[in-house]
Amino acid sequence: MSGPEPPAIVDGAALVTRIRAWAQELGFSRLGIADVALEDDAAHLRQWLDAGRHGDMEWMARHGVLREQPEALRPGTVRVISVRMDYATSETDADWATLAAGERAYVARYARGRDYHKLMRNRLQKLAERIAAEIGPFGYRAFVDSAPVLEKALARNAGLGWIGKHTVLIDADAGSWFFLGEIYTDLPLPADAPASTHCGTCTRCIEICPTQAITAPWQLDARRCIAYLTIEHEGSIPESLRAPIGNRVFGCDDCQLICPWNKFAKAAAEPDFRARNRLDTASLVELFAWSEEEFLARTEGSAIRRLGHERWLRNIAVGLGNAPTTPEVVTALRSRADHASALVREHVQWALARHERA
Repeated sequence: MSGPEPPAIVDGAALVTRIRAWAQELGFSRLGIADVALEDDAAHLRQWLDAGRHGDMEWMARHGVLREQPEALRPGTVRVISVRMDYATSETDADWATLAAGERAYVARYARGRDYHKLMRNRLQKLAERIAAEIGPFGYRAFVDSAPVLEKALARNAGLGWIGKHTVLIDADAGSWFFLGEIYTDLPLPADAPASTHCGTCTRCIEICPTQAITAPWQLDARRCIAYLTIEHEGSIPESLRAPIGNRVFGCDDCQLICPWNKFAKAAAEPDFRARNRLDTASLVELFAWSEEEFLARTEGSAIRRLGHERWLRNIAVGLGNAPTTPEVVTALRSRADHASALVREHVQWALARHERA
C-alpha cells in the first residue's frame, strides 16, 4: 500500500532495534535493512534470462524493470525490510534415508507443511501495522513471492546471508533452511552491511546435484533442476532426466542437505511447517493412490496443491519407475496405465517399461 510523506525519524537506529524485536515476536528469525541498489544482480539476471536458463518460466522474463528498481514496484521506496523465517522440521539423516529408500517419496522440506506465503504475508502486514502504530502512517508494501522481487539479493544486502554457489541464501549462524519476505518502504532507515561470501573452495552442492543443474558456481540451469522439472514445468519431463530424479516427487533438497553450513541450521518454531499427511515418510505407492478429490483435500493450504493432480501423478510415476521392482509398484503403475491424461499415461508407460526390462 502507499501512504503520505514518510514521517521524520529522529533516531533511526533505535527504531530499527524496536522493529527487530517486533519481528522476533511475530516469529521471524532475523530481520535486516537493505538499500535498493541492485545493478549487478539485475545484470546477472538478464544474462541468465538471455541464455534461456529459465525454461518455461516466462514470468521470470516479464517486468524486468520492477525487479531491478524497487522504487518502480512501490513508488517512493528507499529501503527494504528483509525478514527470514526458519522452516526445517526434520533431521538431515532422516532425509538422506528417505532419498536412499527407493520405495518412499521425497518431498522438499519447505512443502511438507502449510504453505508459507499467506502465513508470512499476514505477519509482515502485522509488522508494518506495528511500525505505523509507533511512528504514524508511512508508505510500504509487503511481499512474499508475490511480485518480481530480487529477494535473495535484497536479503544479502540486508546482511541476512550470502548467496551460495547453489544460488541459495546461506547464513553462517543458521544455514539455509528459511523463507524470505520483504517490506518495501519509504522510511529512510539506516541500512545494514551486506553479508560477505563464505563458501570458500567448497563445491559439494555442485557435485551432489543429481541432474548437474548447477553448471558452475552461482550458475543454475533451471531446465535441469529437479525443483523446476517437478514443480514449474507443465509438460513431459525429458527422458534423459527422469532416472536422475529418483524418488524426488516435489522439489529437491540435495544441495542444501550436503551444505556444511547447515550443521548450524535452526529448527522451525512454527508448528504450521510440520509435515502433514506423512509427506516426510509416505511411500510412492501410497501417494500414487490418491484420487483427485483426495489430492485436493489433503493438499488444502499446501504449496503442493498448485501442482494439480495430473502433474502430481506424473512426478510419482517417475519415482515409481525408479523404485525397486516389486509387485506393489508394478500393480500401482498398471492401475494408472489407462489414465485420462496423456501426460500421466506417457510417464506410467515409461516406468512400466523400466520394470519390464528389470
